[in-house]
Amino acid sequence: MLTFLYYIVAVILCFGLYLLSWIAFFLCYPFDKRRVVVHRISKWICDVVFGLPPHMGRDVVGVENIDTKQPYVIVINHMSMMDIMSIYPLPLVFKWVSKREVYKIPMVGRLLYMHGDIVINRSSPKEAMQFVHTKGMAWLKKGASVSIFPEGTRSKDGEIHNFKAGAFILAKDAGVPILPVVVEGTDTMRKGMWMNWRNRVTIKVLPPVSKERVEEASIKEVMAEVHETMVNALAEIRANKKQK
Repeated sequence: MLTFLYYIVAVILCFGLYLLSWIAFFLCYPFDKRRVVVHRISKWICDVVFGLPPHMGRDVVGVENIDTKQPYVIVINHMSMMDIMSIYPLPLVFKWVSKREVYKIPMVGRLLYMHGDIVINRSSPKEAMQFVHTKGMAWLKKGASVSIFPEGTRSKDGEIHNFKAGAFILAKDAGVPILPVVVEGTDTMRKGMWMNWRNRVTIKVLPPVSKERVEEASIKEVMAEVHETMVNALAEIRANKKQK
């Protein structure tokens, strides 16, 4: 019963914010080049989803590693669709790289469009990579960060698997740092249709890879370094949770 009540209240509040997003999009479009206003409303929507349950929430650590005046290529592990909503506490304006299928979800697709996210067709990998590169470069030049799941798809076992090179090529070509972010707990927010009311999601922001390091090292070297630090951080988060 509590789960259904949560769904009803969340849908009502999120729909109201969705309508507000449309108003903000049309009013602010001429001068809000990074779509900051729509991004902030998206953050409110995510706050509703995570903030309504009394014992469920997000623990964000490592925010001090972020330079709010610097755009990044953000790389994040991928365990659930909730990964996208989980990182909105970060003090950055960012655009997601998302598969085309997500845009078919009612309301969500329109919201991602207003937000300026980058939609790709995964059935054409070469074209998708080029599209991400072109759109990503454009957003980074405007001062907005770009968030990418470097694994390319959701992890079925909760572990971090091999990375694809696209995010790292984009960072190198754009001359921007890479910001690794590790998320844990988004895959346990629900048990079937039922909410896990005591679930907590941890978002850990790791020290960025400087643009100098990105420029001087090979793509493979940077990928390996970031992968190792993210795997170790995920293991540390899980070990700390077991001790509590």
